[in-house]
This record gives sequence, structure tokens and C-alpha cells, in this order.
Amino acid sequence: MNTLETINKRRSIRKFTDKALSQQQIETLLKAAMLAPTARNAQEWDFIVVRDRAVLNKLAKAHPYAQMLSTADCAIIVCGNTHRETAAGYWPGDCGAASQNILLAATDMGLGSVWLGVYPTPERMNAVGAVIGLPEHVKPFNIIALGYPDEKKEDVDRFDPAKVHYEKW
Repeated sequence: MNTLETINKRRSIRKFTDKALSQQQIETLLKAAMLAPTARNAQEWDFIVVRDRAVLNKLAKAHPYAQMLSTADCAIIVCGNTHRETAAGYWPGDCGAASQNILLAATDMGLGSVWLGVYPTPERMNAVGAVIGLPEHVKPFNIIALGYPDEKKEDVDRFDPAKVHYEKW
């Protein structure tokens, strides 16, 4: 798939088959994440890979919109490590870029994925952090549910020229 085709094919998949991802596939996704740009090249992220069914089920209960984790093969929790910040406040954008790389790589590999927002909601951050034992300086940004898709989504065109401004507002 070329880049634009991958972007066009990416959809939020919430139903997964029981087929397992390989360790190599997970490492490929993590490598893609770590190729994302970061402000000042801080790379202030950490990734928690969750494959244990009991932990996935706890995360599904901790996050109000994470029920699909009960069928996902694994999840990657993207976290910002504030001890690595070189400029305060940039970690959410940097974690967003890493997350997008995971989603696009998953699509390119024929996998399904969905981004479950955690940051900036304190209740979600605290609940997810408690499940996976995060230290105070590591902030959960999102959970990405992953697996082989058990649903098909249609292509959509979201281009809206009314949201584009040239030179000034």
C-alpha cells in the first residue's frame, strides 16, 4: 500500500477475530511509533504492550469506551514520560504522532486498530495508570486496541474545504 492509500483505508476497528499477532508484528508497530517526529527530538514516550487477557479486561472496565479490548489480541498504551521532557507541554503532540504511526502501520499490515483517548481526562488517566502501575511521572496518553479485524468499514471522504484557510483567517 502506498502512504495515501494507507491513510484512506485507516478506520477505527472495534471488533477483532481471535487470531493472535506475532511478536514481530508488535515490534514493527513499536518501531513505526518510535520513528515519529518529536519536538526537540525528545522522544519522551514509553509504550506498554498488554497481551494478558485479565489485564485487557481490567482496562476495558477502567475506560468507559474500551469494551473492544475484550476481543482485541493486544493493546499498546502510549505514555508520555515527563522526566524526558526537554520543553514542557510537548509530550501530548509527540505521543499523538507516535500513535498515528502505529495506526497507519497497523492498517498497512492488514491489522485493525482503534485509538482510545485517555489524556487529558484525569479519571481515565488515573484508572489506566492504576491498572498498569504507572509511576507519577509517566502519563497515559491513549490505549490502542489491536488485532485482526472482524468488521469492514467503508471508505469515507472527510475533506471539507470550509475548514481550510489560506494566508489568514
